[in-house]
Parts: sequence; structure tokens; C-alpha cells
Amino acid sequence: MKSIIIDDEKHVREGIGLLAEWDKFGIHQVFEAKDGEDAKKIIMEHQPEIVFTDMNMPNVDGIALLKWLDSLGYLYKVIVISGYDDFHYMRNALYYGSFDYILKPIEPDVLNETLERAVDEWREQDLKDQSHLENNKVINAVKPIYWNHLFSGIIHKSNISKETIEKIEEEINVNVGAVSCTAALLHIRFLIEKIFHGDEDLAYFTLLNICHEVVKQEGVSFRNMNKPDEIVILIWDNQKANCLISKVHESIFTFSNMYGTCVRGKEMPNPAAAYDSALHTLLTFNLIQNKRRKQVMTHLDTDSRPVFHLLDYSQELSWALQSGSKVKIDEILNPIFKSMETTYNLSIEQLQVWEEQLEVLKNNWLKEYGINVKQLQARHDFWQEDGSFSFKLFQIEKRQEFYDLIELLYDINYQKSKSSMQEIEAFLQHHYDQDIKLQDIADRFFLSREYIARKFKQEYGETVIGYITKIRMEKAAELLKNPHLKIVDIAFKVGYQNEKYFSKLFKKREGVSPKKYRQMKVGDTK
Repeated sequence: MKSIIIDDEKHVREGIGLLAEWDKFGIHQVFEAKDGEDAKKIIMEHQPEIVFTDMNMPNVDGIALLKWLDSLGYLYKVIVISGYDDFHYMRNALYYGSFDYILKPIEPDVLNETLERAVDEWREQDLKDQSHLENNKVINAVKPIYWNHLFSGIIHKSNISKETIEKIEEEINVNVGAVSCTAALLHIRFLIEKIFHGDEDLAYFTLLNICHEVVKQEGVSFRNMNKPDEIVILIWDNQKANCLISKVHESIFTFSNMYGTCVRGKEMPNPAAAYDSALHTLLTFNLIQNKRRKQVMTHLDTDSRPVFHLLDYSQELSWALQSGSKVKIDEILNPIFKSMETTYNLSIEQLQVWEEQLEVLKNNWLKEYGINVKQLQARHDFWQEDGSFSFKLFQIEKRQEFYDLIELLYDINYQKSKSSMQEIEAFLQHHYDQDIKLQDIADRFFLSREYIARKFKQEYGETVIGYITKIRMEKAAELLKNPHLKIVDIAFKVGYQNEKYFSKLFKKREGVSPKKYRQMKVGDTK
């Protein structure tokens, strides 16, 4: 028997390896994986009967792994080991058929008792007459995954190994190394979002079933594991390729009432060349000019014009963003959109280039503010209900992304400005009795005099000097209530060397002289 220990903490994997009495229970091979992603590869290759797994792991966590294991259908027992005594994890562990659930720190007796029961139950099930049926289920469940990976590999290799050629020929009776073929690509992102509400697994399962039903023995269809959102169809009977691919296109429309993006490449001598031909068509046909959504795009529909590079306008866009003006942004974006429509090839490649370059610019713009770029979600909802691309929606979405940037940067600038003014105000409260000049404040807070003067007045309704005077007069008013303090001493305490100048300012602000103010206040308290 074989077992696998899946945990992102190495010491946990080593601990289970040491504590479990493997030989006693007939387990002679023990594999390790740091997360569910690594575990999948090992499980696919070795099919261990006993699976120990943590629940909270990076990449593919325990819940996703249990869900994936449940889809395989072969005979195994899962023992969940987790430091999280949480009903959410326990519920999912039970739902996907885990044998038992034990918590860290692991006790040797509990571990080995659970392992013994798991092994015994596995053996009981294995002895049943259904064992042959179970083995068939394993093969049937794993095969699609295996073939997806296999064919995803050969479309990127001009030279296919003899072993791979023999495996494929045994399965579909085609020598892929000796016959030409035609490739078609289905770009299905908007179908995933609009028809399957983001459920990628369901989308691929459904759409591949449609493809298989049409293509049957004339070719193969598979999920490209190297690229998101892509289904590949390879047809070896090139005379039927056009008809079959068009039928797939129509069948998807019949199912979804949407025409997906479907392209066909040229007939080529091997799968890699055929794929490259189809990919070139997918990336370069013009989304605006090609209105024939009901038809499959071919190399005849490609556009040789270049794509637009947003990085060429990085400085202008940066200045517009710093201005905080949507009008300024529009002055930059409007000619950009116009040239994209008339001068450049607005293709799927263009959409990819735009997103990649905007991501670079966002990171650069937001870096100095310490903002995570994920706070600004990219918008991709520019596909119409029939599946066609809308340049109008594209402009709306992308313009709004820049508006969001303006608002975010404005808010951050406002908060920074407000924070700086609050610090300056606190400084004045503590040093009002000193001879403070505006330049001293500017030097201390690394801001310009003009900026401080403008922002402080906006925030507190007073100039900096006026605010210092206000604080001094308030402090003086408090001190004047003490009849034992001389007015000259009070003037000195609040920052004035000249009593007459102090008295003049006090009377201007309070309406009476310091002496009169004291008489009024002291008289009121008697």
C-alpha cells in the first residue's frame, strides 16, 4: 500500500512520517507534498490508498483537494489533519468523504488508531466484487485530465517523442508525427462569465462535451493547460475540418445563444505548427472590423496593423492623473481611442497588451502611495449579449478605470495633506510660546511655504500666524484669571517680549485690554 502526506509545514510532514507505524499496516511507500497542487501530480502518478492532508494550504487548499479527489472516483481513504477546529473545514471534509478528521498537535496513539481503521476499511472495500468496477472508474476519471496535459504538451513541441506518438496512436489510431492537421481555438472567457457565472470547471466540462460530440473520431478537443480560457480542437481529416469546426461553433450557439470566439488555422504538418497558425489568427483578427460572429475566423481575417502601446503615453497619463482632472484624462484618452479604432489593430492581442501595460503603469503610479494595485479591479465586461466585442463598452470600462485611479489618488493625497496639517497644528499647540516662522515649519515638515499656507487656511480657517496668535490669546485669557500673575509675565509666557504689543493684540481679539479682561473675570468670580 501507499500513502501521501500533504501539508505546507515540513515539520508536520516529518512528524507524521515518524509517528505512523507504516510497516505494521502494510504501507511501504510514503510520499510527501507541500500543497494540493503538488499532491495532485503525485496522486495522479502513484494513486496512494491513504491520504493524509491538511486543510489550510497555499495554492490548492484541502477543500479544493478533497473536491478534486472526489471527482477521481478511485478507492482511497482520506484522513484530514488540521490545526483548525472549524465547522467549515469539518463539514467539507465529511461532505467529500474523508475517513476521519483529527486535530493538531497529533497524538501518536490517535494517529495510529485512525490509520489502522482506515487501512482495514480500505481492504474490506477492496475485497468486494466491485473492485474491478472501481478500477475502471479510476481510468475513466483520470483519462480526460491526462489527455488534456498530454495534448497541451504536444502543441508546443515540433518534435514529439516516440513514446507519446505511440500512446496517441493506440488511443485514437492516428500517427500525430506523420500526418498533417488543422487546429481551431475557442476563446471562452466571456462564456465562462456570462453563461457559467465564473464556474470554469463546469464551463470546460460542458463545452468539451459539445466538442467531443461533434468531432468524435475525426479529431480531438482538449483544454489547453498552458493558457487560461482556451479550448483546442485538432482535426486530422483536413477535408472535414472546416465543416466540423463550424458545426462546433453552431452547437455552442445552440446551447448558449452566444457565438463564442472561434478561429481556424491553416492545415499544417504537425500539431504545434497547426496550433501556432490558429493562435496567430486568434490574436490578430480585428474585433471591430470582423462583424461575422456567426462564422469561424480564419487566416484570411487577420489584420497586419500593429497594436497600440499604452506605455508610449505614460508621461502624459501620469500628468493627467496628478492633476486630478477627469477632463485632462479625457483629453489624453479620446485621441488614444480614436487612433486605436482607425490606425491600429484592435485585436485580442491588443486587449492583452493594454491590460499588461496598464498593470505596469498602475504599479508605478501607486507604488509611492503604498497602495496595493488589487484595490483597483480591472474591468472586462465589454462583450455584448451575442458574444461580439463592443468598442463602445471597452472605452466606457477603460475610461472608468482611469476615473477610479483619479479618485483613489485624490483621496490618498487628501488624507496625506490632512494628516500633515494635523501634525503642524499639534506642533503649534506645543510651541506657541516660541518665535515660529512659516519657513521653520516648512523645513520641519518638508513642505513648501506656499503649500502649508494654502492647505492650513483651508483646514483651520486661519493663517498659520493667525492660528498661533489665537492659541496665545486663549492661553493668555486663562492666565489672566490668576490675579497673582503680572500682565508683563503673562505676555512673556505666551511668547511676547513687549507688553504693549501683547496688550494691543489682546484687545484687538477680545475687545478689551488685558487689565480690563482681568477685572471682568476676577470680579465675576468674587
